[in-house]
Amino acid sequence: MSKYDLNKKNVDVGVLANKAVNDKKLFQELLRGVQSKDNNTRFNSFQSLQIIAEDNPHFLYSEWDYFQEMLFSKNNFHKYIAIYILASLTSVDVNNRFEEIFDEYYGILGGDKAMTASHVALNSGVIIRNKPELESKIIDILMSIDDIHQGKQKELIKAYAIEALMKIYHEVDDPRKIEEFVRTQLESESSKTRSMAQCFLERCD
Repeated sequence: MSKYDLNKKNVDVGVLANKAVNDKKLFQELLRGVQSKDNNTRFNSFQSLQIIAEDNPHFLYSEWDYFQEMLFSKNNFHKYIAIYILASLTSVDVNNRFEEIFDEYYGILGGDKAMTASHVALNSGVIIRNKPELESKIIDILMSIDDIHQGKQKELIKAYAIEALMKIYHEVDDPRKIEEFVRTQLESESSKTRSMAQCFLERCD
């Protein structure tokens, strides 16, 4: 049994994250924990590592291969975790590891699983901010969800894309292109997407 109570609810993941940077055993336990079948353990481990990925990405960057392998897993929980961690680690990706897996990462958006595709869309804002040279390529992909996603939740996934674009709208080279895309979503079949489009336009007009 873990002395860190990773299987408990309401664990302070911020404390765990801070400790793990200087506690090798805890850090290794968090790495194992993200692949646990226990929901609490997996959630607490993921949340802790995500904090490290955002606040101390250089520390976690050495584990890129571990999360890349999770991205390629058939387990959608593993994919979900890797989608977030790898996106955050692009802030320190001096070796351009993300470019090497770009097609696989965005291939998830083109798959048929809304659970993972939606979060690829959502994390695109983080990636664009960290890797502005990929901006145009990523935005074109987000605007092509109708053509590339193979599942039944295309309209819902657009809400996540709009949320991501809202965060970087004022930083991109062609904001009008984004605005045109968002305006077309005011008539979306998804109420969440319509609401997100309206929110976007109210903030950005």
